[in-house]
Amino acid sequence: MDSSSVQRWLDGYVEAWRANAREPVAALFTDDVVYRFAPFGDTNVRRGIDALVDEWLREPDAPDSWEAHYEPFAVDGDRAVATGWSSYVATATEGARRYHNVFLMRFAPDGRCAEFTELYMREEQR
Repeated sequence: MDSSSVQRWLDGYVEAWRANAREPVAALFTDDVVYRFAPFGDTNVRRGIDALVDEWLREPDAPDSWEAHYEPFAVDGDRAVATGWSSYVATATEGARRYHNVFLMRFAPDGRCAEFTELYMREEQR
């Protein structure tokens, strides 16, 4: 992998998130993917493409309710680190939110992600 390949993958990640459909999500990851929504604890891990896609689509975000941008920070062989942000618009029940994200990724030779760990921190509102 190189930075431009990782950027294309990250752009596909955002497109799949916005699409809220099984196929675009599944195309990004290997069948045996390990996806961590946080760095610790078994409840934050999904193993296998079906478990991952089911989780993504369990409570999908409306496509117009958020914006996001991620870019490669470092790429070394099949491993990459990306940084970025995710912002959600205010709703009737919750104010606007912004998160800072770090993604830790390992890619298969075909460019799909085999391991993904998502780290995030909510930005304080002033």
